[in-house]
Amino acid sequence: MALHAIRHRDEAAPQPAPERPPLGTVLLRQGAIRPADLARALDLQTRRQARLGDILRAHGLASQDQVVAALAEQFGTAVLGSDDGPPDPRLIDRLGPRRCLQIGCLPWRRAGAVTLVACAHPDAFARHRAELERHLGPVAMAVIPEEALHEALQTSRRQMLRLMAETCVAAAESCRNWDSRRFSRLAATLLAVALAATLLAPLASFLVLFGLVTLFLVAGNLLKIAAAMAALRAPPPPPPVPDDIPRIGPPPERMRQPAITVMVPLYREPDIAARLVRRLGALRYPRELLDIILVVEEDDHLTRDALTRADLPHWMRVIPVPDSALRTKPRALNYALNFARGSIIGVYDAEDAPAPDQLLRVAEGFALAGPDLACIQGVLDYINPRTNWLSRCFTIEYAAWFRLILPGLARLGLVVPLGGTTLFFRREALERLGGWDAHNVTEDADLGLRLARHGYRTALMNTVTMEEANCRVWPWIKQRSRWLKGYAMTYAVHMRDPVLLWRQLGTWRFLGVQVLFLGTLIQFLLAPILWSFWLMLFGFGHPVTGALPAGLLAVVAAIFLVSEVASLAINLSALREPRHRFLRLWALSLHAYFPLAVVAAWKGLWEMIVSPFYWDKTAHGLHDTETTGG
Repeated sequence: MALHAIRHRDEAAPQPAPERPPLGTVLLRQGAIRPADLARALDLQTRRQARLGDILRAHGLASQDQVVAALAEQFGTAVLGSDDGPPDPRLIDRLGPRRCLQIGCLPWRRAGAVTLVACAHPDAFARHRAELERHLGPVAMAVIPEEALHEALQTSRRQMLRLMAETCVAAAESCRNWDSRRFSRLAATLLAVALAATLLAPLASFLVLFGLVTLFLVAGNLLKIAAAMAALRAPPPPPPVPDDIPRIGPPPERMRQPAITVMVPLYREPDIAARLVRRLGALRYPRELLDIILVVEEDDHLTRDALTRADLPHWMRVIPVPDSALRTKPRALNYALNFARGSIIGVYDAEDAPAPDQLLRVAEGFALAGPDLACIQGVLDYINPRTNWLSRCFTIEYAAWFRLILPGLARLGLVVPLGGTTLFFRREALERLGGWDAHNVTEDADLGLRLARHGYRTALMNTVTMEEANCRVWPWIKQRSRWLKGYAMTYAVHMRDPVLLWRQLGTWRFLGVQVLFLGTLIQFLLAPILWSFWLMLFGFGHPVTGALPAGLLAVVAAIFLVSEVASLAINLSALREPRHRFLRLWALSLHAYFPLAVVAAWKGLWEMIVSPFYWDKTAHGLHDTETTGG
């Protein structure tokens, strides 16, 4: 046993540490690998930020047991096995479970005066030894497989990790202390004031609300026009270099491919597991650098059983999230982030089918950018635009949002509200911000704003992920109500101290936040006021016509006309891809599509009072096998 070996060595006289043989030499001496296989693995290592053992295992050149045994011999220690019992939680708490995961070292047991530390990466043990001894006293190392270290820590400190996942964002930038009662009193007061004003001065009240929604309509349209023009003026990106073209000589250090962890949250989706494995398996990224984490709720046995039957490859693993009253995607992501191996962290949805070269392009994008680039957002597109009218409108809306508006916002230097998938972060920046706000149901938009507040930049990359459009009316409304509820809570949280927000963002981006967040909410909540003017097209009168001069009515009419023309032009410009061209005629029908968002906005406002943290789950896998021709 490792404990016995450590105790025996501690009682012996200290010996000077011999020069360690290379891991490859140990494996050759043990007969675990062939010289040709070692040469191949070493050649791969010159181009990738990966350990030799990971390369050997990823390519089937050596088993995990062989690599672990060789590491133990290389460092003159023992392998920690099942006979050594569970770790001591009190020792773990001295270092902290999150720190244990960060450095890959887990305090296990006291052996006399020495603390035995299980280490998944013994080559890094010396670098962390001073920190370990500061908390634990004299230490000695034993080797443990990384999967076993993770499992032991999840078993012994799962509830502490769960609590950390729910509270890792600073309270001042989180909505976890949201006061529903206070908000309900505020909403009731505003409603009472509005009703009283309407009874006492109905025309004046209507004009005030009409002026407010018109102001944000103008501001929102100017912002969309500016963003679309900025995106259309952008120079075309250089063509990507095919990954099968060999480079001449070893690449520079900063261009060596890094390890990437992609987290995929799943909840009650047993039917999508096999397709998910197949789609992610199409990613062209070195397997020794690819770490796919399937994040599943602990009590979601249907999904977990389906993943077990799917025969997951070695680079894909399941992380169960402990039970909690809070069931949100950001909470699950925060928990799984502790177990990630990569320096780049990506997020996909369960039904996503990313472009095969996507991770290669993301890695290159980060390598060529400065440290202020913390996030790369890809493009979302839909595989089922032909299902029905709702899926067509959804596809048009997202084509404009991801291909024109978001790239334009980035080029204008404004805050970029992120999408919930095809996101990639520098891990260091993500952890510095505390990860995701576990209580925010639109965690992506909130994180985009927090990145900007702390001086980080988001870039849009023209790499496409295909997913399934929500094409049923009530599920669409529920999904959109969650998004708009999250927008409202994000705005309320970050406007707790507007002066601080203004100082962090600057005037230009601060004003952009008002238009993007507050303006979007006001336009949807007060849209019926604007709709009332459409009655005039059918020959009906409007009470406001007698209160406004004719010139002002003409200005209002011009605003409406320019708004409609601009929206149509932006939508048509976004439908340039061959597969989107059949949707151009359907762009005219968005007039009947956006009223659904008004229902969703009022539903979201009500939920801010009765269930602010409720995650309205969207079902996946209903239409994701359709063809995408067109």
